[in-house]
Amino acid sequence: MPEIPLHGRDIAAIDIGSNSVRLVLYRLEGRAIWTVFNEKVLAGLGRDLPTTGRLSPEGVAMALTALRRFAAVLEGVRPDTTLIAATAAVREAKDGPEFCQRVAAETGLKIRVLSGEEEAKYAAMGVLAGAPNAHGVSADMGGASLELTRLNGAGVEHGLTLPLGPFALAEGKGFDADRIRDRIDQRLKPVAKQFKSDRLYAVGGAWRSLAQVQMALKSYPLRVVHQYEMAADEALEAARLVAHQSAAGLAKLPGVSRKRAETLPYAGLVLEGLIRHLDLRTIEMSAWGVREGLLFDTLDAETREADPLLAGCAALGGRQGIDPALPGALTGWISDIVAALPQAFGETRDAVLTAAACRLADLGARLHPDHRLELVFDQVLRAPVAGVSHAERAFLASVMNARYGGGVPTPQPETINRLLDPDATRRARALGLAIRLACDLSGRSPQLLANATARVKGGDLRLTATEGYADVLLGDQTRKRAKALAEAMGLGLKI
Repeated sequence: MPEIPLHGRDIAAIDIGSNSVRLVLYRLEGRAIWTVFNEKVLAGLGRDLPTTGRLSPEGVAMALTALRRFAAVLEGVRPDTTLIAATAAVREAKDGPEFCQRVAAETGLKIRVLSGEEEAKYAAMGVLAGAPNAHGVSADMGGASLELTRLNGAGVEHGLTLPLGPFALAEGKGFDADRIRDRIDQRLKPVAKQFKSDRLYAVGGAWRSLAQVQMALKSYPLRVVHQYEMAADEALEAARLVAHQSAAGLAKLPGVSRKRAETLPYAGLVLEGLIRHLDLRTIEMSAWGVREGLLFDTLDAETREADPLLAGCAALGGRQGIDPALPGALTGWISDIVAALPQAFGETRDAVLTAAACRLADLGARLHPDHRLELVFDQVLRAPVAGVSHAERAFLASVMNARYGGGVPTPQPETINRLLDPDATRRARALGLAIRLACDLSGRSPQLLANATARVKGGDLRLTATEGYADVLLGDQTRKRAKALAEAMGLGLKI
């Protein structure tokens, strides 16, 4: 995938949903997308829609207060682009147009009301923005609707919207699990065939909360919701738990707010229905949805095609004043070493992760040396970058542990041991030691690095230098670093 220059720009997105009204400020550096401000209000605009056909008066008041504040924030920060969209509640309410006119008059904000098909499309595009190879079905659950869209690994196929949000299911009658299951079955059966899939990409705050509950149930060590995976039986366990809890009981669970507890049982039943009707095997969480899909749609084709993990790592590393030529020089210099390592994620993905690690090589340059190792390890493990699985996060964090002189075990060994198998652990350590050797040998200078070579041949790690550079590059420090790498790979050492 192409490397996109890190020209920064700022984009604001306001999402007026059936349950929440949210402002997010993003900083874009090429394909890397950073959230720099995120504020939401659970206004419940669509709460009364099933019974009155109109927006909730209390919700309208709360939404207007939030939008006046958001308008003031935008006036202060002046982003390059502002995207404002409303979804199911405003789209379906009799007074939706009146609400949009009032918002424009009181705040100056011009709302784009998305059709059901557009909402499904942009939710799916958000999934692809965060997980470029997504293949299966995107399911975006808001307060009033559920959007289903097929993903083919390269783009968005057909989608539709169904009245399966918590407010639509409640119908002002309170929570009755049997009645709601029947309603879910009635809505899903006619469309199930066209959306059958092994994998569901779950979008929406209610399902993010459900994932937090499931993480707590299994004592999962890495509390990062994006690209967290649940097997269908694990998801069913969590769904059935929340469906049978009172709101007060749910509010006591990790990651569940009081207002979210009101809608979570409905989300659990909908997920249960999707698993049954679509024959799902895996549920993968996406923290990215409609907002990110709208943002992604503003990018040019070349930028959209770039790898978000490489872009994110390049942006993180580039902030340290790293020589922009160093990552590429490191990738080439260690290529013979890397070729001798056991595969961890498959040849193609291993190459991407190696390139990502080289982009992170100087991430600790400006950190306090006494705490550099722990800070870099934790930052990489939990970095807000997209396009990286939890196992790959653990892998890259382990690479950085070795790159900065950490031993075995790594910091947070319970997390690493749970997410990585032995081959991946060995590869991560050797890769980190190889980057450490290259950086220390050359002083992180691509020009000096070009005057040395590292090869694996005949059971040995062999280092050589061009004429006149042996004394400069192959001294005691280099020997020490090379010895550690050779031992990690089970090789002899010849310098």
